[in-house]
Amino acid sequence: MQVDFYHLTATPLDRALPQIAAKVVESGARLLIVTARDEQRADLDRLLWTYRPDSFLPHAQAGAGDDSVQPVLLAPAVTPTNDARHVALVDGQWRDEALTFDRAFHFFEDEHIGAAREAWRALGGRDGVERRYWKQSDTGRWEQAA
Repeated sequence: MQVDFYHLTATPLDRALPQIAAKVVESGARLLIVTARDEQRADLDRLLWTYRPDSFLPHAQAGAGDDSVQPVLLAPAVTPTNDARHVALVDGQWRDEALTFDRAFHFFEDEHIGAAREAWRALGGRDGVERRYWKQSDTGRWEQAA
């Protein structure tokens, strides 16, 4: 199981998340996007339809229809009703339920850096968990720092 920590410094979530989501979907996998904040889910719902003028990411909010057919599902909890094996935690909160997936993306901003460091340390002792820490260079490019 792989956990990728993405420290959002130069690129905001609304630019970083669609890129990751598109790569997951292009690979034929499914993604669960988790945030406890209703407003953030609504914003992400709109974003995924319009983030690029030439395409969109097919998705839905959990409970809005048949979750099982959605390649990308926005949800308030780590419950993969779309059978996703990838999860993106986007509200800065780590959730251990993400460890049941093949891959987890943990996005956080400076205000959540203390909690992210705590999660990093806690996951360091877990068997079968590979951690990666991504930060942005001065040019905005993602670089693996750990």
